[in-house]
Amino acid sequence: MGKQLTAGEICKRKVTVGYRQTSLVAAAQLMREDHVGSVVVVDEDNGSRRVCGMVTDRDIVMAVVATGLQAEPLCLEDIMSERLITVAEADSLTDLMRAMRDHGVRRLPVVDAQDELMGLVTMDDVLKILVRELNMLIGTMDAAIRQEHVRRH
Repeated sequence: MGKQLTAGEICKRKVTVGYRQTSLVAAAQLMREDHVGSVVVVDEDNGSRRVCGMVTDRDIVMAVVATGLQAEPLCLEDIMSERLITVAEADSLTDLMRAMRDHGVRRLPVVDAQDELMGLVTMDDVLKILVRELNMLIGTMDAAIRQEHVRRH
């Protein structure tokens, strides 16, 4: 049996980050430039980036646009999710999927033992891995059919 993939192996290491005082407009522009749907909010301390929240494009729409608020005076800390779920680098793919399901989230910051931001895993990342694994199983079925065909002819 092969080893299980871990969050540290799956995650994207280039993460779009902002700070508590980053304006919502600047954060939205970062998301657009980086083609991502979220900004991980960090507190920086001696070069260490500790996760303190997250803001998604949906958060901006639901908390600001849909309520008629003006985005200009607001910053990330005004709407960020503070009850943030993170996963450790050593957590397995199964752990990731369980955390996403149990907490109803599509993105999980990956942290090290000191809770420093190491990367981000999205549901898209997980789905790509699962599709690859399912394709391997389909390949196994196809190979078995070919081998049976060779044996019978």
